[in-house]
Amino acid sequence: MSGKQQLDMPPVPNLGTSGVAYSQEVQNQNNGSLRTFFIKLVNAIQSITSRMGGKYINFPYGAFQDSTDQTAASTTVAYAITFNTTDFSNGVTLSNSSRLNVSNPGLYNLQFSIQFKNTTNDGQDVDVWFRKNGTNIANSNSRFHLVARKASGDPSHIIAALNFFVDMAANDYIEIMWRTENTGVNIEHFGTSTSPTRPAVPSVIATMSFVSNLPD
Repeated sequence: MSGKQQLDMPPVPNLGTSGVAYSQEVQNQNNGSLRTFFIKLVNAIQSITSRMGGKYINFPYGAFQDSTDQTAASTTVAYAITFNTTDFSNGVTLSNSSRLNVSNPGLYNLQFSIQFKNTTNDGQDVDVWFRKNGTNIANSNSRFHLVARKASGDPSHIIAALNFFVDMAANDYIEIMWRTENTGVNIEHFGTSTSPTRPAVPSVIATMSFVSNLPD
């Protein structure tokens, strides 16, 4: 069974012509066709504007994740977060493993969660920010702190998560960037677990959804 919601959109009525002389029959047929058309049109508009009308509206969106570990070889290099799985895509697509591309202009909400791991004996900071079309977005950085590892072979973990509104033109792309102050910090995934059975933990999850047309 499909969960797709469909509106009953009426076709444009094919109205008859009466020729040179007025025809009451043609006029009645046209009136009936127009009455049916406008009743269906009003019903469609009322469906959209009702309390649950949003179910009929199709917005651009994308959801992506990664199932690998991501590491930093240097503390002075900015690394792009990468993804290897597209969960959902409608006008927002993945390219070059890290670029989230949009087909339609507008204001978008980008949300992420990143599973960081610290294997060092000290607390470490990690920066996460955004680049649009290869250029850093001003004032988009966030700093997260990982406490020291609990013991040898028992690292500390945090989930870095936030959302960010960004204006995008058609065919723009955005990337999530990161930098760590120590290469003992990386991005980690976990496979499925048992006792009890638990799902796998992606190293990164990101969603991007259309919010609004851009203001004039």
